[in-house]
Amino acid sequence: MAQRVDENAVVAAVRAAESRTSGQIVCVLARQSSDPAAFVMLYAAALALIAPWPLLEWTQASAQLVFAAQIGVFVLVLAALGWTPLGVALTPRVVKRRQAYGVALEQFFAHGLGRTRSRAGVLIFVSIAEHYARIIADHALDDRISDRDWRAAVEEMTAHLREGRVTEGFISAIIRSADLLARAAPPDGGDGGNELPDNLVRLN
Repeated sequence: MAQRVDENAVVAAVRAAESRTSGQIVCVLARQSSDPAAFVMLYAAALALIAPWPLLEWTQASAQLVFAAQIGVFVLVLAALGWTPLGVALTPRVVKRRQAYGVALEQFFAHGLGRTRSRAGVLIFVSIAEHYARIIADHALDDRISDRDWRAAVEEMTAHLREGRVTEGFISAIIRSADLLARAAPPDGGDGGNELPDNLVRLN
């Protein structure tokens, strides 16, 4: 999934969408949401424990050499997995998705999407390293917009993301969200204006 995105196009899509509804839409793009540190340590320790066996089996290596080999393997694996995308790649998918969802939820509340005047805030979240996308809506919309509708919007977005078209993914999710919000939270005709910034929020 490519990280290049046309922020101006995303901002224009958000503004057009919000002109059709009293709801608020915030888009967030994260480079990486999960922390593979625990699994990196686990893999490094496991390989460091295995490393001495060939030396013990086929050589007359001293205890000092075996110990040094263990330390060397541990440090090399720790560096290889901790400083490259390998650490994230080797982290179980369920863990990556859970951590990415946690970041998305934090962003939803951090941007005040659960406190808008219309109670119709929507977060559109994409995390590159985990190939993860999510739409989180205010619970006040639950009885007006079904989970199936939101899932359909996410599926359309991820179809673009799989092809590396991040901008198109965001725009498709924004348009689908606007279609849903226009019915569930139409413009109220008030003078509240735009409550939240329309810019694309970038993390790490």
